[in-house]
Amino acid sequence: MDSALRPFDLGSTQWYVLYQLAHEGPTRQRDLVEMLQIERATMSGIVATLLRKGLVDQVPDRTDQRQKLLQLTAGGTKLWGGLPDLTFIREAAFDGIDAADIATAIRVLQTATGRLENLLQRAAGV
Repeated sequence: MDSALRPFDLGSTQWYVLYQLAHEGPTRQRDLVEMLQIERATMSGIVATLLRKGLVDQVPDRTDQRQKLLQLTAGGTKLWGGLPDLTFIREAAFDGIDAADIATAIRVLQTATGRLENLLQRAAGV
């Protein structure tokens, strides 16, 4: 995935943010943190990069002014339209695997990640 995105100066997490915005529309930055299971600081860096590249805008959410809403800019929409179709990656990795098995794997990995995050937070005294 990274090699396919390199010519466009994008990383995979940046691609996932653009994917969400292109397919679902404006999205709260907080919701992207949860969807992608990444730290808020990591998301802030990704958003700063996408803002600097002119691919997204960050505006206050209408219902909660404290929340930041991300949306594609015209430049982001144009770039998205020119990116290669990366669905082959999912198809190559998961084609023929039962959906219930995939859901189980996701649930196990999310649980393990959550436990590790909790352990790190307790260790840090958070």
